[in-house]
Amino acid sequence: MTIADMIRVLRAKVLCGEDRLETMVYTACCSDLMSDVLAFVNEKTVLITGLTNPHVLRTADMLDLKCLVYARGKIPGEEILDQAREQGLVVITTRETAFTACGLLYEAGLRGVPIEWPESEARL
Repeated sequence: MTIADMIRVLRAKVLCGEDRLETMVYTACCSDLMSDVLAFVNEKTVLITGLTNPHVLRTADMLDLKCLVYARGKIPGEEILDQAREQGLVVITTRETAFTACGLLYEAGLRGVPIEWPESEARL
């Protein structure tokens, strides 16, 4: 799916990165805990969050994320959007909750980031 497809599915608004909407995305992650994102995401993906602070941008930069989706109609400040532009991120906002956004994207074919569990925890 492309980021443009995601925008249609989520009825979202583009905040920056309009020139990269045809970028393909294959997986998504949803979290407000950036430590979890850092621990479990190991590929270029989309992050769905409600956090609008600079930690999200640092996490996106470290993981080379393609797109940030702000849930619940959240819109980060201009300083955050300027930094996102510098990082080459597409940033969108949707009025949907994070849970609903995940469900809509899953229904449209986008899957979660596969998690590799240690063998000792595989039986959970």
